[in-house]
Amino acid sequence: MIWLIRSAMCAFFPRTPELPGVADLGIDAFLQRYRRETSRLVWTGLILGTLVFTLTPLFTIGVPLPSFLLPRRALDRHANKIAAHPVYVLRQAVFLVKMIGGLCWGSHPEVRKLMALPPYPPDPGTYRTQ
Repeated sequence: MIWLIRSAMCAFFPRTPELPGVADLGIDAFLQRYRRETSRLVWTGLILGTLVFTLTPLFTIGVPLPSFLLPRRALDRHANKIAAHPVYVLRQAVFLVKMIGGLCWGSHPEVRKLMALPPYPPDPGTYRTQ
């Protein structure tokens, strides 16, 4: 399931000439850690949001393929349309995928450096023990 979540997050955070994409920033390790540290309910929501993203290109761009088989331009159109879909439940399910992908992307030292921000200090790992 991690590969499917990664595929959806990479559609929302692609590499550009100026900025790295989420695929360049250790998304697999981030998702493994996130799965260990998050609640079952949030992880289930992430999976459901990923499934919504994967299975809805037919409704957003009229192509009967799962998102991971779409060409780059069609995938970009699908990501934009599902993120702004008029049906609230679909939009919110996909927002969870974008939010967690944004946590990985925005907290990475390389991205923070490009944004002229200092890197975050190492995670002390105290949240669950205090």
